Amino acid sequence: MNGEQHQIIQSIETIALSKSEYDALLSQNNTLLSQNANYIIEIEYLKQELSKLKRMIFGQKSERFVPIPGQLSLGLETEVLDKPAPEVETITYTRKKQKQPESSGHGRLPLPAHLPRIEHVIEPDIDTTGAKKIGEEITEILEYAPGKLFVNKYVRPKYALPKEQGIVIGMLPSFPIPRGNAGPGLLSHLIISKYVDHLPFYRQVQMFKRQDVQLAESTLNGWFSASCELLQPLYERLKASVKKASYLMADETPIPVLTKDKPGATHKGYLWVYYAPIERMVLFDYQKGRGRDGPTEFLENYKGILQTDGYEVYKTFERPGITLLACMAHARRKFDEALKNDKERAEHMLALMQKLYAVERKAKEQELSHDDRKILRQKESLPILQEMEQWMKEQLLKVLPKSAIGKAIAYTLSLWPRLIRYIDDGRCEIDNNLVENAIRPVAIGRKNYLFAGSHEGAARAALIYSLMATCKQNNVEPFHWLENTLTLLPDCKQSQLDNLLPNKL
Repeated sequence: MNGEQHQIIQSIETIALSKSEYDALLSQNNTLLSQNANYIIEIEYLKQELSKLKRMIFGQKSERFVPIPGQLSLGLETEVLDKPAPEVETITYTRKKQKQPESSGHGRLPLPAHLPRIEHVIEPDIDTTGAKKIGEEITEILEYAPGKLFVNKYVRPKYALPKEQGIVIGMLPSFPIPRGNAGPGLLSHLIISKYVDHLPFYRQVQMFKRQDVQLAESTLNGWFSASCELLQPLYERLKASVKKASYLMADETPIPVLTKDKPGATHKGYLWVYYAPIERMVLFDYQKGRGRDGPTEFLENYKGILQTDGYEVYKTFERPGITLLACMAHARRKFDEALKNDKERAEHMLALMQKLYAVERKAKEQELSHDDRKILRQKESLPILQEMEQWMKEQLLKVLPKSAIGKAIAYTLSLWPRLIRYIDDGRCEIDNNLVENAIRPVAIGRKNYLFAGSHEGAARAALIYSLMATCKQNNVEPFHWLENTLTLLPDCKQSQLDNLLPNKL
């Protein structure tokens, strides 16, 4: 091989080596580009999660969308300022120990003497002419009227009948708590104060102290438990009525519960809420978890329309006899959260949804019947829905799947058949905000009483929330309804329980 041939071979080997290095560098570059794209997607995801967290902690809770062209931004950003740790000082003091009141012998303190007494004299039902009064039985019941405590004093004279016919005495009326000394008005006040006005029992005890009435928190808990036991048959009747409704909305909310198996921590129980919009009945059903067991048992024999959010558990109820509807408000919320991620696309979708709600407002203002509301929706809402579906299918291919706008579009399209079914039945609502409104008192209550003392306590809370929410939906004043119900229930027959439900008044 001459020198020229050798040089040519070396050049070819050099070129081959350069080609190999080039391919390796190209492959490495492609890998870096792919990683960079993934990093960009991850950064966008983390930015929107941070924005969502800031809004939850510092931002406004309203989801109202008002499209104003050229709307100015104040450019205010929430900052967490580093503050120096506060100085700590220890304060000690001494105080005189209060003398405990002497026991009356049977564990119950006498009712305060300073409270006004309303005396009720109950004579025997038989003729006492010629009988000699030999004494009287006195029963005192602590009672409450709005703004004041007083005592109902029942005086029952005893008579010895002539000719040794025995001793007679008048019969006491039935009280909510047998052998208890709390009247229906006081029990109603305690329950309404805790579950409507969100005052825990320990705060109510402090309020009674200001009126020189000493009541132990354990006493109030005992009265509450006994009241719930009395109300239980009415709750069961309400549950049976809700299950018969042809149209239900469903949702769930957590409630912390103290349990023996979790010392120092709380168990996360759930209140499953069912609302019948046509009959205006609300039912809270306590379950120990968020699994499908609770709603499966409750809806075992249900047949009708069921409207829910997109929670996976509800998909199992799409079976013969049940028509599933989704909630437009939940879909709208996803686009509201995507405003900072993709303002143009999010605002476009929110504007279309706003048109749908304008149709619903129009139907409400004109007080249209169910049939007329269906006709209006078919005429005005259907074209909007068709436009929305077409737009989302086009945009789904143009957005990042993990972005806020991508998730909003994917979520809405996954529920689309259930979201648009409301236009086929004038009885149905566009969303299940009505059941969410029924849940709000629970959220406020959690911030005050913090947790339920046991699973049984959570079930009792579900009972009271059910009755109070049903009162609210029917514009029934809860205190007077509960006072009247607790008065009538001890002597009420099973066949008459329906007449006591708030939606039957």
